[in-house]
Amino acid sequence: MDLTPTPLISLDVFIASPCSYFLTASDTFNLEPTITWQRRLCNESRLRWEVEVCGEDFKKDMAHVDPEQWCNLTYFMSEYHLFTLCTETKSHSVDCYWPNPLVESYIIHIHKHFFSNCTIEEVIWMDPPDDTLTVLILIPVFLTLAMIALVVWCSKRSDLLA
Repeated sequence: MDLTPTPLISLDVFIASPCSYFLTASDTFNLEPTITWQRRLCNESRLRWEVEVCGEDFKKDMAHVDPEQWCNLTYFMSEYHLFTLCTETKSHSVDCYWPNPLVESYIIHIHKHFFSNCTIEEVIWMDPPDDTLTVLILIPVFLTLAMIALVVWCSKRSDLLA
């Protein structure tokens, strides 16, 4: 019986193993995909039902918000986020992309129901006071004249130095 210790791993395994991973110029690859993915068709009737479920959940959540605060996003931001997340998740679960025309039309329906009175008053633009307007006009004019004078002065100085 041989009692000499034998190494568990020989050195040639370490040397040969990494070399076997290199490829030569004669190696060829098959770049064609092995699995062809088929996109399933969007199930619009189920999507319509699923989006209605999201809308009903949103309506229940909005019932807890004071109607006077419906135009202030800070009061219902989390509810609206959950609503959009729900519509996105449901769209993907029935193999539809998001947003799509069906979901968009339902979101518009929800907006008309809850946020139709959230119009902002039209801003009436007024001219600034004459003093402010004069300063705003004269500053760029004087800066332009100063830059022209500086360029002319520098070009004359270079003629004297040359």
